[in-house]
Amino acid sequence: MADSIQKSNYDQDAIQVLDGLEAVRKRPGMYIGSTGERGLHHLVYEIVDNSIDEALAGICDTITVKILKDGSVSVQDNGRGIPVGIHHKMGISTLQVVLTVLHAGGKFGGGGYKVSGGLHGVGLSVVNALSDRLTAEVRNGEGYYKQEYANGGVPQGDVVRVGDSNEHGTIITFHPDAEIFETLDFNFETLNSRLRLLAFLNKNVRIIFEDHRGEEPVVCDYKFEGGIMSFVEFQNKNKDVITDKILYFTDKKDTTEVEVAMQYTDTYVENIFTYVNNINTEEGGTHLVGYKTGLTRAVNDYCRKTGVLKEADQNFTGEDVREGVTAVISVKIENPQFEGQTKTKLGNTEVRAIVDVCTYEKVTSFFEENPAQAKIIVSKIVTAARAREAARHARDLTRRKSDLDSAALPGKLADCTEKDPSQCEIFIVEGLSAGGTAKGGRSRRYQAILPLRGKILNVEKARLDRALGNEEIRSMITAFGTGIGQEFDISKLRYDKIICMTDADVDGSHIRILLLTFFYRYMKELVEQGHIYIAQPPLYLIKKNKKKYYAYNDEQLNEILDTIGRSNYEVQRYKGLGEMDADQLKETTMDKETRTLLRVTVEDAAMADEMFSLLMGEKAQPRREFIEQNAKFVENLDI
Repeated sequence: MADSIQKSNYDQDAIQVLDGLEAVRKRPGMYIGSTGERGLHHLVYEIVDNSIDEALAGICDTITVKILKDGSVSVQDNGRGIPVGIHHKMGISTLQVVLTVLHAGGKFGGGGYKVSGGLHGVGLSVVNALSDRLTAEVRNGEGYYKQEYANGGVPQGDVVRVGDSNEHGTIITFHPDAEIFETLDFNFETLNSRLRLLAFLNKNVRIIFEDHRGEEPVVCDYKFEGGIMSFVEFQNKNKDVITDKILYFTDKKDTTEVEVAMQYTDTYVENIFTYVNNINTEEGGTHLVGYKTGLTRAVNDYCRKTGVLKEADQNFTGEDVREGVTAVISVKIENPQFEGQTKTKLGNTEVRAIVDVCTYEKVTSFFEENPAQAKIIVSKIVTAARAREAARHARDLTRRKSDLDSAALPGKLADCTEKDPSQCEIFIVEGLSAGGTAKGGRSRRYQAILPLRGKILNVEKARLDRALGNEEIRSMITAFGTGIGQEFDISKLRYDKIICMTDADVDGSHIRILLLTFFYRYMKELVEQGHIYIAQPPLYLIKKNKKKYYAYNDEQLNEILDTIGRSNYEVQRYKGLGEMDADQLKETTMDKETRTLLRVTVEDAAMADEMFSLLMGEKAQPRREFIEQNAKFVENLDI
């Protein structure tokens, strides 16, 4: 067997060693995740995180981020300024070392920073490598220094002293390389959300964000004296709170600092956001476990003390206790340890006990000092517990009798024959008519069709027990196979892709947002792991000289008409999927070879929560204001 192995293509010459920043340009995805919009924005985060590290060190208090007219981004802070002296080991300016040597910086044991978030990232050198031009300006209290780079990190000269300066700080201005990135268009709202979050998490820091690409600059100026208390208040602005006060507490042990802010609302889901050294720990970790344990213990002990719980072994579950809570947990640690595939789960074991004890003591004190508010919270928890029992009975209706029992699947589901979930996809289709067309256009082997009758329940306004009473929601849960709530298990997912395929009109958009609300609130892991997609059916069919063309928007329609000529053509605007025949739907929307799918992602959980609460929550006035502000961006509104 060993003699048959081909050796000629794998020898010493096959092992490549890439010098300097060449490795970054060769494999950019290894350093910034992708070369799409997400990776593009990551470049800005890397530089801003370095400035935030100066703030964590107690030196910087103002950071200014600008998107310039030419698409460049400038990040300025009033920190110490990157050192410019000759590096003892490298023999060149330290500024040039930081900009050209991977893993060079003040966070690797050199004593530059005790607490750092930037260490989690990849640094200035990677930003430099992926830019077609970059300028670094440094003021260190004595002089003003400057160095320029081009073509992916090639110095255009040495670091030069431009003049004297008694100011301190660093300005990095870069333009991403079009040869690397799929897009160079920075999304204002994406960057704005991230910078606002950093201002919440660092209450002594002012962050200014300016966008100079339009006729008039857009300027956002953030400084939150309340810190994460202001964060909770911001998240709850479109919700009805049931407690007047935001409970805030902090603790410090050795080199670990803990901050927690929390408030109860009348909603039915928990929203807990956790951060370590300003890094969003999307997968939670020991700080989240400590908070949940401490909160549940405090509530149960208080309810037992006040007679709400009669039996010694009777307890509310953590799910009951956290219903409707909005909480922010921010931890600062000298040496964070991250776990998980995406390195966004805190693993430091000592943090769990610190947060647990702190939460238990502070919540207990809050209840004892505020009995009226404690009574309101406990009343909600009691109601949640009753609803949980009702949901448990309703959930039984969604369980499959066994993995092999296809009889337990919804009757209207047209399942696929493929048994490997990684090869399977399911289309959630609006209406039986469109469902019939989709069944005719599918590939029976790997594509399943589940038609929905009408609009599903808006789960933003309903508890799980009521949601489980909705037949369409039960059908989806049963078809997916994952279960729901505490029983949710993504390893049992029967389809790799869950595709929302609704009409391209107002009703279709409404059904789509109802579906996304359900997925985000009760099956969030499906969204986080990239299993949810939106189909992109065409809006127009254009016919000329027995040829067919499809347009997915007005811009494409005009382009096609310009190409084929403006005479003797026929245009049909599709009002719904049911207007297409099966072959048309397959060709344009379902066939893997020709279709376009939009994957649903959650770049910022806090921003997603805010938007779902705004669009789907109880308060009408914020929704009205949002519509009035954004109506001008809507094209081809069908009423």
